[in-house]
Amino acid sequence: MEKVLEILNDIWDLLLSLRQTIRVWDIVDILIITYLIYRILTFMRKTNASSVIKGIIFVLVIAGVSNFFNLYVITYILNQTLQMGVLVLVVLFQPELRKLFEKVGSSRINVIFRKRIRLENAEAILRSVISASETMAVNNTGAIIVFEREVGLNDFAVTGTKIDANVSSELIQSIFYQNSPLHDGALLIRDGRVLAAACMLPMSNNVNLGRELGMRHRAGVGISERSDAVVVIVSEQTGTISVAVDGMLKRNLSDDIFEKLLRNEFMPRDKSRRARRMKERAS
Repeated sequence: MEKVLEILNDIWDLLLSLRQTIRVWDIVDILIITYLIYRILTFMRKTNASSVIKGIIFVLVIAGVSNFFNLYVITYILNQTLQMGVLVLVVLFQPELRKLFEKVGSSRINVIFRKRIRLENAEAILRSVISASETMAVNNTGAIIVFEREVGLNDFAVTGTKIDANVSSELIQSIFYQNSPLHDGALLIRDGRVLAAACMLPMSNNVNLGRELGMRHRAGVGISERSDAVVVIVSEQTGTISVAVDGMLKRNLSDDIFEKLLRNEFMPRDKSRRARRMKERAS
């Protein structure tokens, strides 16, 4: 027992000494750096940069080994290369850095204060999009619906026609009706309202996408790469529904999986259950 008390006393003394040497701003500094490293690693994991990072680590290991064994020629070449490391990294990670800065620059400043969609409204919006998408899939009507989240999409909204209307299944189907002047391009949804239609989106340069995918799918993946948007794509050729999130395309979704995927993105499980209970009570 005395040994345990002695250990606890030593730990307490250590904490007191750390308290005197570590300031509050030091802790804040560490937390910020930790968060930035986490975000960078998360961002790199979602891109093709992971293979480049492995190559850089391999070069650093070779540099250490050559320095240890006094391999002068290799050491000299690697040292000259590493001196231009910042420029090399900028060149290698140019696409990833561009996407990162685009996300940071297009994030809405007022995201903390923006209007939140009430739970019952979110349920109605999802039901409208799901119903319209499933109907258009049956009729082989091509469509691309973009849900804006934290990253603003104003640059793409201005390429289309402003609508500013409540989301409804009938409105979505009428926009993407083949003879509609707005059926070409994407429909943008912001804060539970249809913001604009016939919007032009950037195409993805991902070489891993299948050659059979058309412009709608590539545009959906492209906007999900540049933002945190959730994109619903209905294929005109096959009548299948796909969803693009964070540059990843989930294809040929069944109705149940499609609905579950959207609810997972916008409504946590507990909120989703609450919404269903509210709907049952109302009926």
